[in-house]
Amino acid sequence: MRTVKEIIKQKGPHSNFINSGDTVLKAAAVMKSKNISYLIVRKNRRYAGIISERDCVYKLILRDKHPSTTFVNEIMNIDLPVTRLDDKAEQCMILINSSKSRYLSAFDGDKFKGIITIHDLIREAIASNELFKGTRWYVD
Repeated sequence: MRTVKEIIKQKGPHSNFINSGDTVLKAAAVMKSKNISYLIVRKNRRYAGIISERDCVYKLILRDKHPSTTFVNEIMNIDLPVTRLDDKAEQCMILINSSKSRYLSAFDGDKFKGIITIHDLIREAIASNELFKGTRWYVD
């Protein structure tokens, strides 16, 4: 299986950013318009965490907060498990499973490089299986 660096390179440049001071309503609108399940949160142009659809449900709706008056930094996830660029997909699978997370933040030293999702790892596992070689998979 490939490395984190290879997976991130294949994903291409990130375009799913939001600022920590934006409202959750704006974050939800961006996720819906791009048909994605998370956004990378930036504060002062630096990686600060992520906000996901699950954050919106569990930390907003179930706590009876309003999305237009709640800010991303109030509900974002700041403690994702960390992976490094030279880690293999298998290591990421173990980490994602043991941490019960759906996302890993990837770093090169102290520089943020991207997010590895559980779906990235599922695609990687399928692609490495000889039975599925050459098949293009879409995992939502």
